[in-house]
Amino acid sequence: MALKFRTRAERAHGSAYLTGREHEIREAAGSIPQPAAPAMSSVERAAMLAGRAIFGGYFIYNGINHFVNREMMTGYVKSKGVRWPKLAVLGTGAMLVAGGLSLLTGVKPKVGASLVTTFLTGVTPMMHDYWNATDPMHRMNEMVNFTKNIGLIGGAAFAAAVATRPCPRQ
Repeated sequence: MALKFRTRAERAHGSAYLTGREHEIREAAGSIPQPAAPAMSSVERAAMLAGRAIFGGYFIYNGINHFVNREMMTGYVKSKGVRWPKLAVLGTGAMLVAGGLSLLTGVKPKVGASLVTTFLTGVTPMMHDYWNATDPMHRMNEMVNFTKNIGLIGGAAFAAAVATRPCPRQ
């Protein structure tokens, strides 16, 4: 029965053959390769470059800010109960700069998106815990920053998903 099934599948799919699992069809050796994705239009290229510059630049700017204002940031981090605040500020600053540069240049953008996502996932619930704020203004400010960071996590996921597209250099 399995032999007949494979013969029918080979006839139905041309050069493809079944691997033994009905949902996995792989191209046979020597088959014609599929055409590449269509080239980007000039509008898509401009949007990709602008998106890389804005998104990557945002994280580079904030990473540099970690180093420039490290004393102020260390005090804020310490007030939130982080164990080694100076190391945390410097480490997260490095993550932001490296991730932002990766996203900006398009060199290993999935790694850059991972660095940014790791930073945001770890920092957001600890530093912007609006549910613990008692002052209404402080609560609102923390909630705005919390939701902003959730949106940035989504943007990083999107950047990782489109990372397979080449960096437009024309």
